[in-house]
Amino acid sequence: MIVLFTGLRALAYGTAFVALWVWIASGIRIFDQYLPILLPVWTGALGIILVSVGGILVLFCLSMFVIRGNGTGAPFDPPREFVAFGPYRHVRNPMYIAGWIMFVGFGLYEQSISILLFTLIWLLLAHLFVLFAEEPGLEKRFGVSYREYKRSVNRWIPHWH
Repeated sequence: MIVLFTGLRALAYGTAFVALWVWIASGIRIFDQYLPILLPVWTGALGIILVSVGGILVLFCLSMFVIRGNGTGAPFDPPREFVAFGPYRHVRNPMYIAGWIMFVGFGLYEQSISILLFTLIWLLLAHLFVLFAEEPGLEKRFGVSYREYKRSVNRWIPHWH
């Protein structure tokens, strides 16, 4: 019953997070009028594929947090156990990577140069958040196990063992 409740919380938080970024991205489209660059029509189909791939990865990461970590992906309701399973065995931040893939996919689907440029800013902000907030917090919570994990798993570029 606890896993079900945790899963529902994770799903609710994840949905709210995606809705927030879709809302922000939709507002950014106003800047497309100043960037007269047209993307080919086929980028819409590629965008759907990327949103789908990113969404599947997000769901898989969330399921790891729920099942293995006894928590969610939200900073205010984090996993209680350290999670180094599934995608987390290959890269430390698969959730951010999946979110970025979805964001790029949304920009391609909407054929919006502004959204695509904003994904680069978003990626920089995510990187700074990881460096200065998330990693120090994880190191404080999980100690030696997280430090060993940092030494053996890349932050952004997957390493296939």
